[in-house]
Order: sequence, then C-alpha cells, then structure tokens
Amino acid sequence: MTTSTEKLRESYDQQGFLSALPVLNEKELWEARDAFSKLELEFGKEYTQYSLHNVHLQYPWVMNLTTHPRILQVITAVLGPDVILLDSRFICKYPTAVKPADDENKPKPDGNVEDELPYVAWHQDMRYWGIAGGPVLSVWLALDDSLKENGALQVIPGSHCSGMLPHRQATRLGNMLSVNQEIPEELVQVEEAVLCPLLAGQMSIHDGLLVHASDPNTSQKRRCGFVIRYVPTCAYPTEDPDRPRKFHATKLVCGKDAFNHFSHKSI
Repeated sequence: MTTSTEKLRESYDQQGFLSALPVLNEKELWEARDAFSKLELEFGKEYTQYSLHNVHLQYPWVMNLTTHPRILQVITAVLGPDVILLDSRFICKYPTAVKPADDENKPKPDGNVEDELPYVAWHQDMRYWGIAGGPVLSVWLALDDSLKENGALQVIPGSHCSGMLPHRQATRLGNMLSVNQEIPEELVQVEEAVLCPLLAGQMSIHDGLLVHASDPNTSQKRRCGFVIRYVPTCAYPTEDPDRPRKFHATKLVCGKDAFNHFSHKSI
C-alpha cells in the first residue's frame, strides 16, 4: 500500500467513516442529475424518495456510478482488492413532506398529531443486512449538496467498535427506515455526533456498524444521494428467519471471487 492509502485505511479503521471525498466531475454530475430528473418525472417524487432500489440492474448510468473508478479506488483501499457490490438505493429528502410508502411497522397518526418530515433514526446498517464473515461498507454519493439544513448524514465516530447495539421500534413519526427501527437515544453518544456535509459530486463512506442518522430537510433544497453497499468476497449472507434476505443484485466489481458466497456475474 502507498502511504496515502495506508492513512486512508487507518483513519477509516479508527473513525468508522470518511467524508467529503471527491468522485464526480462537473460533467459526470450534470449527467447523473439529468438522468435522475427523468426518473422523477417517470415515477413521481413519492416513489423516488426511497423506492429506487437496486436500479443499477436496469439503468447502465446507475451501474456506471457503482463502478466509478474514484469510488472503487477508495473501496479497495479499505476492503481489499476483491469486492462485491451488494445493494444500491437512491434516497431523497424533498423540500416538502413527501410521505414514504406505507409500512405496517410504522406508527400511524392518531388524528391529533401532524405528520413529521422524513428523517432517519439512529441505527446501524448491519442490523438489517444479515452479513457475516466481513464488513459492509456504505457509500453516500451526493447528487445534491448535503448540508445541515437539508438533513445531511450525522455519525458517531468510533461507534463501529462497540458491536451491535439494541434496536427498537421508533415512536416518532416520519422514520424513513423501512422496518422503522432505532437505537434508543440513551445508548447513543449524541454529544459526540459529527455532521458529514457533502458538496454535490462528493461521497462519504461508513462501516456497517457505525451509528448514524440524519435529520429532516427543513430547507427549500432537495437532498438526493445514491447509497451503494459493498462487501469483500469473504463475506457471506446469514440466515435470519425473522427477516429473510435474498441478494439478487450482487456484482463482482473488483478482483476475483474465490468464495462464491453470492450468486452474481462479474462485470
């Protein structure tokens, strides 16, 4: 490894995240934003808020984002040379309260409480992913500026070293997590939270055990990002009878797969 790569890996291992890493140039960003605007027109904002899941399988421009050289350069520095694309999703917080799709686990208004703006509760990605044998790394690639006022990512540095924390059903309305879970706030060192602002075209990355969240968008600016999750080829899916997972969207994006824990094709 080069000195810069070693420092990148060392910082990630200690903090559990890296932020404000440049990815898209001006032309690439314009093309991605233009392509996403076409999806908004086709499907509507209520859908594009959270339901564009694994569309890298349908749209070459999205697949190209998941294999962007600047992303893979960082990912391989952290995970090693053999990497699988696990999953992807666009997440948008719009200036007005576009409600997520109904979910039976989400609390319903009682008629006396106004719907809250969408937010993401404190959580750990690994609580949902059913992966063992290796880490899960999440990328947040910003198509819009992601700032405090429009609900940028917040993280608790070093929290990935604490293992899996208990999660419970959230009582606050508007939680965008599809299973409506949260880590109880008394278990979160909120005073240590760090905001991860991004300019459009930049990315942050974080470990699957890092505690993170994001507040509602209280501005008049959209916050759209592309979340991509990667694992080293040594990782494997686990059986969870309470929440069975099937991974149909995996792709080998770097190196070789000597384990074949997932069903996928190399790119």
